[in-house]
Order: sequence, then C-alpha cells, then structure tokens
Amino acid sequence: MPLDDDSRLVALYDAHGPSVWRYVVHLTGDAAGADDIVQETLLRAWRSPRIMAQEPASTRSWMITVARNLVIDEARSARRRHEIGVAETPERAAGDATDALFESLLVEEALVTLSLEHRAVIVHAYYGGCSVAEVARRLGIPEGTVKSRLHYGLRALRLALQEKGVTR
Repeated sequence: MPLDDDSRLVALYDAHGPSVWRYVVHLTGDAAGADDIVQETLLRAWRSPRIMAQEPASTRSWMITVARNLVIDEARSARRRHEIGVAETPERAAGDATDALFESLLVEEALVTLSLEHRAVIVHAYYGGCSVAEVARRLGIPEGTVKSRLHYGLRALRLALQEKGVTR
C-alpha cells in the first residue's frame, strides 16, 4: 500500500531526523538552531517530488547534504554575523592627529630659526595661501624679492628640518 505525502514525511523524520539533528549539532554546537535546520531540510524534502517518491531509507545522504548546505548558508548570512541595517550611516572615525601635531611643532621650531624676512614670506605664501603678488602687496616689497626670499627661505627651512632629522 503506497504512502501519502504526510506519511512519507513522518517516515523521513523517523528514519533520518535524529541523525540529521545530531549532525547539525555537531557542526554548529547549537541545539535550537539544529531544530530549525532539520525542519527546513524536511520542508525541502517535502517540496521535492523526487525525494518524496523514494523510499525513506535511501534519502539520508541527500538530507545530510541539504542540512550541511543550510548550515553553511546560515554561517555566511548577515544575520549570523550580527549585521543590522541602520537608517543612517555611522560617523567616520576621526584619525589620530598626534603625528600632524608633532610635525607642525617641528615646522614651527624650524621656522623660528629663519630670518624675519624669510619667515614672513613663507608664512604668507604657504600658511596664508597668498599669491606672490599678494605677498608683495602685503609686505610692501617687489614680487622678485618675494620669489627670492621664498626660494632661499625654503632652502633654509629644509636645512633646519634636516638638522632635526625630519627630511632627507
């Protein structure tokens, strides 16, 4: 007498459910999660006409494979990795400004060693963002003098930084 789908599903569970459950617990260490995996495995067997047509004794390897794939899928899922969606992206972490602070202190110490004329031109041009013409107008000196002081001032600044071990 042929078995109906409900009877076959009960027979599948009776024949393979405990074995599949132990296998999943062995893989995951989670008894509650193993119940869910076994239930999903049986649901997939019930949805598969080929499996439901077979004798329950010949489907264990198929069920073990399905259960193993479900465990792998669960391990790869975002829910398993405890990822949650949020409405807004989190703020970016601010970097540590300690290195920049030390570099600025070294440059400041090196600038102090320059002559007042060279220092004024470099500060206006590089820290003030002024063009050569603007620096010349602000300091009341010709543009050629600004270019010359920038050139020699940067050279002196480089030497001062080299003495402090900052540059090559």
